[in-house]
Amino acid sequence: MIMQPDVVRSNVMMVTLCKGKIHRATITEANLDYEGSITIDKELMIAAGLFPYEKVQVVNINTGARLETYVIEGTPKSGIICLNGAAARLGAKGDKIIIIAYGHYSLEEAKAHKPAMVRVDDRNQIVS
Repeated sequence: MIMQPDVVRSNVMMVTLCKGKIHRATITEANLDYEGSITIDKELMIAAGLFPYEKVQVVNINTGARLETYVIEGTPKSGIICLNGAAARLGAKGDKIIIIAYGHYSLEEAKAHKPAMVRVDDRNQIVS
């Protein structure tokens, strides 16, 4: 194999694992007239270890739809979960979703890794 001069090889194997998850959140809004993303209650973001603009996967339990987008910080303790822009076509108010963020870990890090798992009630308030 011919390597380009600017390509750097790493001897560290990386694996992609779930970093954080908000389980069975309820969509509170779907705003088609927005640029894109998902707005998430800041308190839920902190509990799940999510950062503003972080890439997440959203899985709609009601429809089976899956999408990738980025996170926008919502008002703390508001319970807001809003699909924005094109994502609003893949979920409706009241749908249950799972929001998952992934991270890349070395094999050593992966052995000890524990993702932040956040379970919420029907009003998107943390229950565990």
